[in-house]
Amino acid sequence: MALDIADATDQLLGEGDIPPVHEVNTAGTSPFLLTADHYGRVLPRALGDLGVAESDLVRHIAWDIGIAGVAERLAEMLDAHLIAQRYSRLVIDCNRPPGVASSIPVISEATAIPGNEDLSAAAKEMRRREIFDPYHRRIGAAIDARIRAGRPTVLVALHSFTPVYYGEPRPWHIGTLYHRDTVLPLLMLQHLRAESALVVGDNQPYAVSDITDYTIPIHGEARGLVNTGIEIRQDLIAEESGQQQWAERLARILREIEATLREQGMA
Repeated sequence: MALDIADATDQLLGEGDIPPVHEVNTAGTSPFLLTADHYGRVLPRALGDLGVAESDLVRHIAWDIGIAGVAERLAEMLDAHLIAQRYSRLVIDCNRPPGVASSIPVISEATAIPGNEDLSAAAKEMRRREIFDPYHRRIGAAIDARIRAGRPTVLVALHSFTPVYYGEPRPWHIGTLYHRDTVLPLLMLQHLRAESALVVGDNQPYAVSDITDYTIPIHGEARGLVNTGIEIRQDLIAEESGQQQWAERLARILREIEATLREQGMA
């Protein structure tokens, strides 16, 4: 069970807790900058199990199943920098604007999260300060450094989605997510739809918005970067073989798109 520790200490992460930010290939030469907001499912030791059964903590409500393996492989194949977040989205969702109900959910799909109920403002701020803020500061700093160096930057936010949500099956194998910038998403749709037997979602199973998302609106759109979100269905990448297959597919497609963007002066 989790505790509201804000009144007892001013620190959430302590001895035995890992840093929230995980990076791969920081010196990568690719124009693609990869992010994974829901890479991990770690819980801070001070929060215990949040009152949630272990069988639920391995489900999609706690993290993006399979995306860690895809992201790591894709970063290596593209020679791209990956910035990922290790803590569970149940502690604080790093792809939600702080303060919205889904930022620190008290219920996720149909599962109650007792450790998130009746949190004080100080407890919520602690989670933001120690997990959310370091992650997004690192993404911002990486983009700043690339801009200073005159390096093209194309933001690709990697996610995975559950094949069944609230009892409704989802037919898509993969989807592209976007809002204001359609350059990269439309190229992704074109290439993905040319693949054999793929069901491709156009802003499905989710669409990006300023209310439901953070990484693309803040680091992509507000910075004027070419960007897209990618969602892969979790049953396709739950095992290593699927992760390898999808990383290879995305690497091939993104290399082809990189050539197109370079011709247009965008990469």
